[in-house]
Amino acid sequence: MTMLQDPSVKYRPFPQIDLPNRQWPSQVITKAPRWLSTDLRDGNQALIDPMGAEKKNRFFDLLVKVGLKEIEVGFPSAGATEFDFINGLVKNDRIPEDVLVQVLTQSREDLITRSFESLEGVHGAIVHLYNAVSPLWRNVVFGMEKHEIKAIATSGVKILRDQAAKYPGTKWQFEYSPETFSTAELDFSIEVCEAVMEILQPTPENPIILNLPATVEAATPNIYADQIEYFCRNLPNRESAVISLHTHNDRGTGVAAAELGLMAGADRVEGCLFGNGERTGNCCLVTVAMNMYTQGVNPELDFSDIDDVIQTVEYCNQLKVAERHPYGGELVFTAFSGSHQDAIKKGFAAQEKRNDQIWAVPYLPIDPADLGRDYEAVIRVNSQSGKGGFAWVIEQDQGLKLPKRMQANFSKHVQELADELGRELQAADIWDVFRTTYRIDDPQHFQLIDWEEAKAADGTRVFAGKIGVDGKEQSVSGRGNGLISSVAATLAESFGVSLDVRDYAEHSMGQHTDARAAAYVECVTPDGRVVWGVGIDEDVATASVRAVLSAANTVRAG
Repeated sequence: MTMLQDPSVKYRPFPQIDLPNRQWPSQVITKAPRWLSTDLRDGNQALIDPMGAEKKNRFFDLLVKVGLKEIEVGFPSAGATEFDFINGLVKNDRIPEDVLVQVLTQSREDLITRSFESLEGVHGAIVHLYNAVSPLWRNVVFGMEKHEIKAIATSGVKILRDQAAKYPGTKWQFEYSPETFSTAELDFSIEVCEAVMEILQPTPENPIILNLPATVEAATPNIYADQIEYFCRNLPNRESAVISLHTHNDRGTGVAAAELGLMAGADRVEGCLFGNGERTGNCCLVTVAMNMYTQGVNPELDFSDIDDVIQTVEYCNQLKVAERHPYGGELVFTAFSGSHQDAIKKGFAAQEKRNDQIWAVPYLPIDPADLGRDYEAVIRVNSQSGKGGFAWVIEQDQGLKLPKRMQANFSKHVQELADELGRELQAADIWDVFRTTYRIDDPQHFQLIDWEEAKAADGTRVFAGKIGVDGKEQSVSGRGNGLISSVAATLAESFGVSLDVRDYAEHSMGQHTDARAAAYVECVTPDGRVVWGVGIDEDVATASVRAVLSAANTVRAG
């Protein structure tokens, strides 16, 4: 089979929601929602190799560390591994007082009873009951009418209520999900939830959590937002309910649906770190949280060491976080394009000069340092990169801030190497070609052994020193208007190397008193050839001498 020329014969567009005067498009997210991690819901997260106790405990510790206060720890009636893990958290006193664990159960008495048994002795917990309510599930999966589906929900929450009464030492909260909410009739979902609330009698002080899942994402996120706003508008006793979102990513817009759902009046977001989950995954909590962060809203989750978070998630899930995953991917802060690199490099330079803390760097919506990343990987070099790219790498790796015209001079050497290797250039590759190009520490050419400078009676400067040439030491001297010109005169008189110094630059390679200095000279030979030299030394004057010798080495090498 091939794709249909007219897909409308097989697929129907999702219907619009009749919602006059919708308010969510003009709303703004100004505070963090309640968060719930469902990472430990093993079966529904569709791991190829389910987590054992060691991985579950390690993941639980990570979720606590990043600041999650509500953690769905599993499906205790699913099997011994799930039950023992959950029960072990309670018995071993591993649940912080400010953290609520949540367990998931279908609406069956034996499963509900088993769920409460797993939590015996816990200080507080959420028991989450669900059943599917949409027409497709009613007709195809269950073969039931609406009243039968509603009865499943109400009978289940009665058991929840009665079981909770058997454990008075625990502060219980209840969550109900009209599963497949996003493809169900809105008024029927409200009817079922209203019936559930009548049994559990929630109050504003002790509300019920009503979770409204996009079990299978079937429409654009604006339609999901319409559904959430409609539900919030029409739910009786709305003030006694926490509206929770559980979006999936079948259409690739799970994060957008969650964000618009919050704008539409929801209070809580369920999802996984980096969006793991069945099929295309759940809402990515990291992305939603960091999206808020970049808008100046504290998400109340801490991803200051995002690489440590990734390492744990990848170990426990045995699934890799994609290189392009928002905020966490290995390449999300990396530019290879020359124009992008130039803009980023200029952005960092401007950022250093600013008098406020506002972040404004092209192509970087967030400061990588806020996530524990350094700046070394922000710009990486391959054959598509420009001079700004390798200049950034040299500066980050070696502390050298090359003058702009020197960058242009060096770029052709970097480009030749990139074309030759056909791969990304590492910092070591660029440094090696830099050292070769400018004859740094090359024993086959001029080497500075010792030198001193004196002022002549006529005000000129006299350079006197010892220079090694092809392994032989030679005493030399020369006179000029300053140090650099006297070194150039020495080279011309002693070795026949004529250099007209056109430009000179220097800078410190650090901020401490023992920082080294770098010096750069742009020179022109008698035949009009432009050559550059670079010198590095603890003493800036010596660095200047080395820079002139570096240029002379380039001339001598031909």
